[in-house]
Amino acid sequence: MLDKIRDWLGLTVFEGATGHGHDHEDDGGHGHTHGVIDPSIATTERGIWAVKWSFVILAITSALQVLVVIATGSVALLADTIHNIADATTAIPLWIAFKLAQRKPTATFTYGYGRVEDLAGIAIVLIILFSALVAGYEAIDRIFHPQPITQLAWVALAGLVGFIGNEIVAVFRIRVGREINSAALIADGYHARTDGLTSLAVVAGAIGVWLGFPLADPIIGLLITIAIFGIVWQSAKAVLTRMLDGVDPAMIGEISHAAGHVPGIKKVLDVKARWLGHKLHSDVAILVEGKLSVTDADKIGTLLKREMFNHIPTLSVVNVRVHGSDSIADVAEAPEHTIGRHHAPEAFKVASTLARGLLAIADTSKGERMRLVLELPVVGLEATVAIDRPGGTVETLALLPVAGRSGVFESTKAPAEPHEFSAQLRLSAGQRADVVTFRMTEPAGHKH
Repeated sequence: MLDKIRDWLGLTVFEGATGHGHDHEDDGGHGHTHGVIDPSIATTERGIWAVKWSFVILAITSALQVLVVIATGSVALLADTIHNIADATTAIPLWIAFKLAQRKPTATFTYGYGRVEDLAGIAIVLIILFSALVAGYEAIDRIFHPQPITQLAWVALAGLVGFIGNEIVAVFRIRVGREINSAALIADGYHARTDGLTSLAVVAGAIGVWLGFPLADPIIGLLITIAIFGIVWQSAKAVLTRMLDGVDPAMIGEISHAAGHVPGIKKVLDVKARWLGHKLHSDVAILVEGKLSVTDADKIGTLLKREMFNHIPTLSVVNVRVHGSDSIADVAEAPEHTIGRHHAPEAFKVASTLARGLLAIADTSKGERMRLVLELPVVGLEATVAIDRPGGTVETLALLPVAGRSGVFESTKAPAEPHEFSAQLRLSAGQRADVVTFRMTEPAGHKH
């Protein structure tokens, strides 16, 4: 019996869905929270069709409940009605984005109109928040100023209508989700099923009032209001995360995993992804053998794109950058973009307990700068170069993070001449600190 209940609530489904697997026909392993619907659902016509009809069913359910709220004055039913309206309206931003995404980009909006989904999502979150505040106020006011509730049978019936409406949506979403292999839509189905249980709480409140406990109705209303605030919180997180180009970290892992299926890729140097409406865009930098021809390198990039589209059907656009040498080495050799003038000292390889990378003197548009390029970013890292100069003086250069370039630190002024010196690289992050001693020597023929 317990196993059947767990299966009905979807607990056994999600417990067994943590493995990676290799069929790669799902939605890319998205996590999902109860709130604004996962944009991956709208990557198919069938998915957006399911969202549309779910909205219609919940809208009809809410409309029927509103009539009973007006007739009875039940606070618990008011909160449950708002709860169902909240669930229904979260589909609106996805539908807006789906429609606007069909419009062609313009000279002004070169990426299209997918971001409108985020604006619509914020508006809906604010509406739900206002509704939750109203429901909460009414529930608290009713606790301190009790009022009789009429037509308890209708209140209970409306609660049952809410449960039935959510259950229909649950069955519908789960069935379509399995048809199109959308884990996100299946998850939304099970969330709708648990929402139906809050509607049954309205029935419990009506029974409580009938048994002689008039506060049962506002107390149930207050509990449901707390659930609505949960929707507001998770919806706000989902919308703001997408506005800031955030994605599920599992998506980045899936992209890196796809690269492992392509022969010729020595290393994945960088992976980025973001949602534009319901379309996922990704930028990937890979390392290949430096002796490859441009044609062969391009073929590897094409194979990677194909593999990524096979692994992650939600992908809409993929940009692949192919490098013939490690990005750290590129940083050390390329003028303007990274480290080193043609006559600068060789880059020093940093191997600290806090960070690993290259430290060198870079030619930039602002002149020479000390630059540290990390193999992997370190949260909260602070770096300073202390150079020993003749006469016992010490030249100190603070290395500051470079905007828009993760793991790159640069001084605000040039190191003094000569560029042959002994120095210390002082690193700290939180309570941890380390000092790396190094020496730079200018190449023969270029000493000052």
